[in-house]
Amino acid sequence: MAYDYYASGAEDQWTLEENRNAFSRILFRPRILIDVSKIDMTTTILGFKISMPIMIAPTAFQKMAHPEGEYATARAASAAGTIMTLSSWATSSVEEVASTGPGIRFFQLYVYKDRNVVAQLVRRAERAGFKAIALTVDTPRLGRREADIKNRFTLPPFLTLKNFEGLDLGKMDEANDSGLASYVAGQIDRTLSWKDVKWLQTITTMPILVKGVITAEDTRLSIQAGAAGIIVSNHGARQLDYVPATISALEEVVKAAQGRVPVFLDGGVRRGTDVFKALALGASGIFIGRPVVFSLAAEGEAGVKKVLQMLRDEFELTMALSGCTSLREITRDHIVTEWDAPRARLAPRL
Repeated sequence: MAYDYYASGAEDQWTLEENRNAFSRILFRPRILIDVSKIDMTTTILGFKISMPIMIAPTAFQKMAHPEGEYATARAASAAGTIMTLSSWATSSVEEVASTGPGIRFFQLYVYKDRNVVAQLVRRAERAGFKAIALTVDTPRLGRREADIKNRFTLPPFLTLKNFEGLDLGKMDEANDSGLASYVAGQIDRTLSWKDVKWLQTITTMPILVKGVITAEDTRLSIQAGAAGIIVSNHGARQLDYVPATISALEEVVKAAQGRVPVFLDGGVRRGTDVFKALALGASGIFIGRPVVFSLAAEGEAGVKKVLQMLRDEFELTMALSGCTSLREITRDHIVTEWDAPRARLAPRL
């Protein structure tokens, strides 16, 4: 049940496969004979300096993967000098994660029908030292995740949604289908709209990233609504099936943003080469989800540290072999995509 929850996508799982396959159709145009003896992968995200453009996406119920859950992930992210995003549906509270020590942390927010619950949670995250809100906007209802329906997924009895424990919202009841889908139907606000992005700005000083944007139209509306950044995401292919892979939607969003806010990507990143491709298409950084929960399940904190180190090493090697010594040197010319016009060939002189 736990494995299926982490691994599966919505309905036919076409987008789940496409999130990976789309990366494989982007090819490199490496440049050679460049001094790559020193490579700088550092970057600044919303004013915070991090060691690399690889960050941790919000994933729920991490103690289902490992007893230390979000504690282990928070410590690993801090050790790697990067950002962790904590899920609203974490099995450790914002205060507990803050207690693991220093680190730059963002908080992913689901908007509940009871806005007092939302306001309280946002204030708690702010007090606990979280630096930004990642507002998930693609989940007015839960996608049809057939593995969870088959398994009648529910949170194991020894775990609760820690952030909601004191509000009588921490337990998930068993249902005839997915317990999580029933929980979402009962608690999550389907009326969520652009005015709520503005409302959030009245209750917090934290910058708000809009997570779940895959079109130019919604990019422009996000910026109009005061978003500090955009996360191109299809929820790990767990919501609407047959939406494009995030790497395929990225360039449209980047062009619509026109440099006014940073654009990030999650979905399908499994290699350092994927990170490079996302940056070449205009992303300011990427977030990884499943690689974290699987490495957490395998080896706890050491596993998450290892997956971050592997991605870092692969990304550094990709930069070196492409002839880039800093992130700003990674350009659109370093890749070729299936939607690029064929490069003009000079006609030979007769």
